Amino acid sequence: MFMHNKRLQYTVRVEKGDPILATLMLEQFGGPQGELAAAMRYFTQALAEDDAGRKDMLYDIATEELSHLEIIGSIIAMLNKGAKGELAEGVDEMAEMRVLTGNSTSQTEAILYGNGPALVNSSGVPWTAAYIDSIGDPTADLRSNIAAESRAKLVYERLINVTDDPGIKDALTFLMTREVAHQKSFEKALYAITPNFPPGKLPGDPAFTDVYFDMSQGVGDELGPWNSGEMWERVEDRDAQAAVDGGDGSASVGVTKKQQATLDKLAARTLSDPSADPITGADLGAGPGAGATSGKKL
Repeated sequence: MFMHNKRLQYTVRVEKGDPILATLMLEQFGGPQGELAAAMRYFTQALAEDDAGRKDMLYDIATEELSHLEIIGSIIAMLNKGAKGELAEGVDEMAEMRVLTGNSTSQTEAILYGNGPALVNSSGVPWTAAYIDSIGDPTADLRSNIAAESRAKLVYERLINVTDDPGIKDALTFLMTREVAHQKSFEKALYAITPNFPPGKLPGDPAFTDVYFDMSQGVGDELGPWNSGEMWERVEDRDAQAAVDGGDGSASVGVTKKQQATLDKLAARTLSDPSADPITGADLGAGPGAGATSGKKL
């Protein structure tokens, strides 16, 4: 059961209207790193969680993310407040505002949503549940949550850097800081699970867990603990990087005699004649820049 408190978790003070800034703020309202995505990610994880401690933490953080959505939405609404009245009353300033915003998302937000907070990102892309990447394993989901908080923290940093409004900076700094706090909680929950790596139940094949394949070779090759040292068997030889299972590296499948007969017919019907060099539409329509064509034989 949810109960709404009409007081925001953090006070919002906006110095003046700014529809362009409001558009950028939409990134944390309806964007992939935004507060709604975070709230839904943690809320759905909490519903499926069997561990009492993690369930409680996920519900707490999911609910707090909804309060952050309210803060961001309030900032957007305040930034659009002047434009909202002008749009509703059809005053002359709106013609000028169209030029000032110069951004299709700003204009869409004004015309379609009446300058209210819309569940879209800063490019006008609607929010989607595809932003939620939970997989149902606590160690994998907690790592994903840690990454999500890190990304959101960076988006808040960038939003802070594009405004001079002290009240907005203050509120965004609070939201950015809470991303740090949430990351710490998720880290503690992750490492309270022992063991927590690799995710899932099945073990990896020991023949390959400590192998590093140096697949990209040339200028810029670097060695570090991520690809060399005592824990790694480094494979640089190109031949040794193929058919590592000891087979011939081919692909095969078992088919019935009837299936093989139809496959043979298909191969015969679609056979390419390597001795043929027919004139094609590209040859007939070739112009400057087409390169060599069979059209020279015409």
